Amino acid sequence: MDNAIYATLSRQSGLMREMQVLAHNIANTSTTGFRREGVIFAEHVRAAGDGPSLSMPHASARHVDLAQGDLTQTGAPFDMAIRGEGFFLVETPQGQRLTRAGSFTPNAEGELVTPDGHRLLDAGGAPVFVPPDAGQATLAQDGTLSAGGRPLAQIGLWQPADPLTLRHEAGTLFAADAVTPLEEPGVILQGRLEGANINPVAEIARMIAVQRAYEAGQNLMDREDERIRGVIQTLGR
Repeated sequence: MDNAIYATLSRQSGLMREMQVLAHNIANTSTTGFRREGVIFAEHVRAAGDGPSLSMPHASARHVDLAQGDLTQTGAPFDMAIRGEGFFLVETPQGQRLTRAGSFTPNAEGELVTPDGHRLLDAGGAPVFVPPDAGQATLAQDGTLSAGGRPLAQIGLWQPADPLTLRHEAGTLFAADAVTPLEEPGVILQGRLEGANINPVAEIARMIAVQRAYEAGQNLMDREDERIRGVIQTLGR
């Protein structure tokens, strides 16, 4: 196969991966706490004998955009939004996970859980318990959850010990090799939720650009295929 086709195929594969990521972003425009993703392209250059070098693009990794999303007021006492850096820490069957989605409700045992049933953990890594007869809950900006004039828990903000190990999992959950309390935590606001940090117009515009680039690559491959066929037919006569 000609070097031009090798290079174009690697480019097409990366563009297809970016198209999938863009479609996933657009589909989650209204998902609470969703973080936008992008694709990082790398270029590999290799000498091709005595001829010119061969450059091959590769979609090497997915980048998570941690920019602040818009905050929406809900008035619900256990809706929490982070303004600034940090994540909530929740307990899942797969282990502890980080999230910016702050929609919590008490379960049958009085523990605050996500819509998927994952328990919210406090600054010490323990479940947050709200007694059924606690009354109206209030949340201070430092994460102190109180009811009836007495503190119930300290909602902590966390971060990955190594930011490079942060991995996006299903939905709005993130895994990391290790998590640590945030040294200078952001502000936790009660009765608000953080939306996805996605600009739908920008995502759609990028999707159109990627689609056009993919079509241009396909046209190049079609022309290259016709050229090779023509050479084979000529030599076969």
